[in-house]
Amino acid sequence: MARQCHHCGHEWPYSRPPGRQESCEKCGSDWRVCLNCAHYDPGAAQQCREVRAEPVADKDRANFCEWFVFGEDTHGRWPQDRRAEEARERLRRLFGD
Repeated sequence: MARQCHHCGHEWPYSRPPGRQESCEKCGSDWRVCLNCAHYDPGAAQQCREVRAEPVADKDRANFCEWFVFGEDTHGRWPQDRRAEEARERLRRLFGD
């Protein structure tokens, strides 16, 4: 299993966890985000299974959560996140952005 970017699937090349300011070399997405965390669960309260964690509004933005655990195989793990991005991409193409 690989640790990878939740957005593009690019593999994390290091054995250490990502820092808050590190971003994916391929797509520029932040690495230390809820969507890359093993505790992330869209069906859980605040979308997090770690009950001690503070609520985070932007699940795809870097945050200071001290309970972050880099999950494995996070790319494409949550299909509803991909559907929203695909819809945005179709709108961009439709309106020429």
